[in-house]
Amino acid sequence: MNSDRFNRALQAIDAANAQDPNLEEWEGALHPKELLYGRRMTEWLARLCPDASEALRLAARGQHIRRWEIPRSDYPKTREGYLRWRTRLYGFHGDQLGLIMAEAGYDEASIQRVKRMLTKRDIRTDAESQTLEDTACLVFLEHYFAPFAGDQDESKLIDIVRKTWKKMTDAARTRALELDLPGHLGAVVAKALDAGAS
Repeated sequence: MNSDRFNRALQAIDAANAQDPNLEEWEGALHPKELLYGRRMTEWLARLCPDASEALRLAARGQHIRRWEIPRSDYPKTREGYLRWRTRLYGFHGDQLGLIMAEAGYDEASIQRVKRMLTKRDIRTDAESQTLEDTACLVFLEHYFAPFAGDQDESKLIDIVRKTWKKMTDAARTRALELDLPGHLGAVVAKALDAGAS
């Protein structure tokens, strides 16, 4: 059973993400992009880890909270620019979630726990951080890989799959192989794995 403070925090995360001016069509309706992303994260986390802690569930729901406020276009179109953008986002999302959690009644230790998960620093050493990463990878592969692929060169897509695969646990990889990807993307995944991603 969810605690009252968890429900308050979840509602506040959704209220924040509902303000996203960027819309995405899904199942015949338009949705604020980050609101939809947060719900997809929650759905995949429930499948991967039904007994996830409140901290992990809040980290998943709010991983992209208010992301549109720090657009990628504000940073150089380079690898360094991308890394600077991602680093800034980790802190921004953590701060946004921290404010919401404090308002909902969470203590500082719980807030710092969520912030740490969002930094992605402990993926290999912390089970919850790894589960959060598994969840994000599966959400990407199921919902965002196909739109991203577009006119991308196949070699680049193979590289992306390989990098994604390396971040995931064996359990998450098994789930990824069960996804119903469009034919050409299924072939890309197969080629990536043949090239040594596993």
